[in-house]
Amino acid sequence: MTDIFRLENKIALVTGGASGIGAATARELTRAGAHVVIADLNLPAAEALAAELPHAKAVAMDVTDSASIARALAGIAHLDILVNNAGIGLVGDITRTSEADFARVMQVNVHSVFLVTQAAFPLLLAARGSIVNIGSVASVVGVKQRFAYCASKGAVLAMTRQIAVDYPKELRINCIAPGTVQTPFVEGYLDKYHAHEKEKIRAELVARQPIGRLGTPEDIATLVRFLCSREAEFINGALIPIDGGWTAA
Repeated sequence: MTDIFRLENKIALVTGGASGIGAATARELTRAGAHVVIADLNLPAAEALAAELPHAKAVAMDVTDSASIARALAGIAHLDILVNNAGIGLVGDITRTSEADFARVMQVNVHSVFLVTQAAFPLLLAARGSIVNIGSVASVVGVKQRFAYCASKGAVLAMTRQIAVDYPKELRINCIAPGTVQTPFVEGYLDKYHAHEKEKIRAELVARQPIGRLGTPEDIATLVRFLCSREAEFINGALIPIDGGWTAA
């Protein structure tokens, strides 16, 4: 069993790689034998994680800034795997979403995927590589009070499918759709919007996932590893829910 899902000496870039799903993914890919570049706006956190892992290094990257992306990629001569993980959330329906807030969510969650993927594309084509986009259940179902977030994650899925159609033999690209995962992202939401009733809201988040718990970053990271491996070579342009049964219910 130790021989499956191996990524020996593959070069991987993980955006938003210093915490949450990104950090778990960096750990899992190194465990599989990959050399991981941890890209994050928080360079000290990325460097601290890289110091813990074999064959890992940290780079500063603002995923909304093409110049920052270019600087980060300048030191990468070969790239087999890209994990577009960086993202933000926003609470509010269409009447409670400002133009500036909507633009910011689109910039971080959508425009960044375009910018990073486009910049890394020549390297990925040369390596016949694999891209994994971290979408969300919000890519395919409505989530109350998540107007901008749902729109952004729907766009990530659309980009995934379009690249798979345009480059069906040159590389692989897939989109993961997590449910609610126990991460700093979710804790930040609870602290900001439900500080007085965190455990009540946490229980509601658990309840909408039939499996009866929140996901873990490691749950998601394991799926990323599989999708990047040779065992997944027939999977392309796919949306893969990993949501504890949420979208099946």
